[in-house]
Amino acid sequence: MKTMTYGQAIKEGMSIRMRENPNVYLLGEDVGAFGGCFGVSAGMFKEFGGKRICDTPISEGAIIGTAIGSAATGLRPIAEIMMGDFVTVAMDQLVNQSAKMRYMFGGKISLPLVVRLPGGAGVSAAAQHSQSLEAWLVHVPGLKVIYPSTPQDALGLMLSAIDDDNPVIMIEHKALYSVKGNVYNLAPIPLGKGDIKRKGNDITIIATGKMVYEALTAAESLKTAGISAEVIDPRSLYPLDKNLIADSVSKTHRVIVTTEETKRGSYAGELSAYIHEELFDKLDSPVSRVCALNTPIPFAPNLEKAFLPNAADIFRAAKALF
Repeated sequence: MKTMTYGQAIKEGMSIRMRENPNVYLLGEDVGAFGGCFGVSAGMFKEFGGKRICDTPISEGAIIGTAIGSAATGLRPIAEIMMGDFVTVAMDQLVNQSAKMRYMFGGKISLPLVVRLPGGAGVSAAAQHSQSLEAWLVHVPGLKVIYPSTPQDALGLMLSAIDDDNPVIMIEHKALYSVKGNVYNLAPIPLGKGDIKRKGNDITIIATGKMVYEALTAAESLKTAGISAEVIDPRSLYPLDKNLIADSVSKTHRVIVTTEETKRGSYAGELSAYIHEELFDKLDSPVSRVCALNTPIPFAPNLEKAFLPNAADIFRAAKALF
């Protein structure tokens, strides 16, 4: 067992595969000697050199385009987009090229590409640097999307993402980079395998990213109210561990889905739809969603705090289901 931060765990996962496979490399803005905007790749330039830790121009389209081309010709790139919001600049390359190529070529090529997207709010980075856009990405066939919440999950999912022969998008919450946790092993975590973060019997709370911690706080408060909450972290948004969710809902019969996205058009809505369509006879009440407000993300800390969902919101939503 080793204690490391979320950011260190991501770096460790990348470094393990880079030591094992010379075809794995990292590219992005300031990922080299500077160590990345959030310091995740600090020290990697010294270990692996400039040919494998590649600083790029400020062009997200060029970053993703380069990664796609190199993946199609035998390399295994890891592309960092400085802020997840900026993936919008590269949506043609990501959506119309990387997600479609393997299908259009009848599976005759592999496209082992990892795209790292720092996302999420809570650090006063304002409207253009704080969004949660996972629903856009999960919507696109051909892309796999993962969202770790702990250092152990970040390391294990990074290993699996690099190993996968398809494009994998890894969302990393900016506010979690400094969060510490125990890493018990260096084994890959299979894509499509969720995790129960807390067992319970009365209600299922499905949470992603930083909202996992808010859900755990809410579950502790609910315990004092006599409600036993089970907290599930999908970890992999697509492919999704439907069996894990079905087993929990069959036991608790009540569900809250909480994500940091604006509620309108959210991935939380996709999860709610799945549960209503496939597990309706297991429910004792409609699925409740706890998400952010349907507005741009404010810069002012007090307004940003009001914009974001939190443990108190989850607690109130859970009580309302009883």
